Amino acid sequence: MSQPINFHPVESFKERGRSVVNDPAQRKNFRSAMDFLQGKRRAQFPERQELEGLRDLASAIRRYSLAQLPTLLEQLERNLTANGIQVHWAENAEDANAIALDIARRVQARKIIKGKSMVSEEVDFNHRMQEAGIEALESDMGEYIVQLAGEAPSHIIMPAIHKTKQQIAQLFSEKVPGVPYSEDVDTLIQVGRQVLRRKFAEADIGLSGVNFAVAETGSLCLVENEGNGRMCTTVPKVHIAITGIEKVVAKLEHVPPLYSVLTRSATGQAVTTYFNIITRPRQPGEKDGPEEVHLILLDNGRTQAYADAQLRATLQCIRCGACMNHCPVYARIGGHAYGTTYPGPIGAIISPHLRGLDQTYPLAFASTLCGACTEVCPVRIPITELLVRLRNEAQARPDSEDATLRGSGAGRTKLATAVWRGWSLVYSRLGLYRMTSWSMSRGRALSPIDQGAWTRSRTPLVPAPKRLRDLLRKRRK
Repeated sequence: MSQPINFHPVESFKERGRSVVNDPAQRKNFRSAMDFLQGKRRAQFPERQELEGLRDLASAIRRYSLAQLPTLLEQLERNLTANGIQVHWAENAEDANAIALDIARRVQARKIIKGKSMVSEEVDFNHRMQEAGIEALESDMGEYIVQLAGEAPSHIIMPAIHKTKQQIAQLFSEKVPGVPYSEDVDTLIQVGRQVLRRKFAEADIGLSGVNFAVAETGSLCLVENEGNGRMCTTVPKVHIAITGIEKVVAKLEHVPPLYSVLTRSATGQAVTTYFNIITRPRQPGEKDGPEEVHLILLDNGRTQAYADAQLRATLQCIRCGACMNHCPVYARIGGHAYGTTYPGPIGAIISPHLRGLDQTYPLAFASTLCGACTEVCPVRIPITELLVRLRNEAQARPDSEDATLRGSGAGRTKLATAVWRGWSLVYSRLGLYRMTSWSMSRGRALSPIDQGAWTRSRTPLVPAPKRLRDLLRKRRK
């Protein structure tokens, strides 16, 4: 079983990131994976106009849902209850796990089979069940792999994206009894399928996440590719779904546009293999389905974000992972470096209201502010704007650096701050800029950056021998 991540706000983040940056093989693996996913997404959106129209519609739906959130949650509870689904409200991770544990003890459950659920990762569900003597086994292939390895997911859509084929083959041969080493992908998939099929039949409870909770009909929508979600929600006698309160949508007709941008942005698919709509427990005469269905609606800091007019936008997220796939920082350090449930750009703006800014403030600085994340977000979350705000808040903390440094960057010395302010002064005045840039291009002087830290994993920064304006002038001639 994986172990909880002990997240230290500064040192461990830097160390984890540095360990990946200094590993050329892992960097290459991440880069190729991100390039592949970017290509698949581009293929799904060949027409820019269509893409922007879909983003506008999806964003409008999410903003409407959030604007009506209290009312929609009450409507959702009424209709779920009328459908026979039991609704539970959890203020935090401890409440969510306690509710699930109470259900498990009441039905004397010893084994829980899990579908894909990032919220269950958020509340540390597996470890809590393990402490209570209950086995919680992941059935999503990627989640199963990282669980065998004792690791956390490194991506919200592809949990084992950091693993190579050889590493998975070695893992299966060591952890799964009677399985020889094989790098054949079909063989590895078959091994996982055989193990999990048996576990589905043995499970007392199935646990799943929720992609969309429809207030109008009291329905839970589950998007997946492997079929494990359907097995988790139909084979065991009890089904527990867990989701954040922000996943509610007003109407069933709002689901298709969100589903369209989710699948195309996440995995580059027009549609996923399975789309499940769960509205009630098994009815008399039906051959499959759970006898009980429970929904745990989790707050865990979400109402705090909701109360902030700007941070409320973080709750629009549909967990597609596109921002990670296009982030140059994530592509180089991977998900584990962040030390949080949700890595990448979206994790940097979600994690503060889940764990507190004092623990997660370094993540806001793990960005080049290039804007790629904002540009690809299917629901138009202004990620870069929120990153800048969190940076400012981090520097304004009472325990942050000297007051003269606030607003000037994380961890800068007074000398570095003074140099950068001088740099700003020069580059905001055309005459000074021309003179300085000419001198730097001739003398190949260094820029005012601490190159000692920079060059630990990068080539040194050296000004170009010719200025851009000189190259353009020559080109015009």
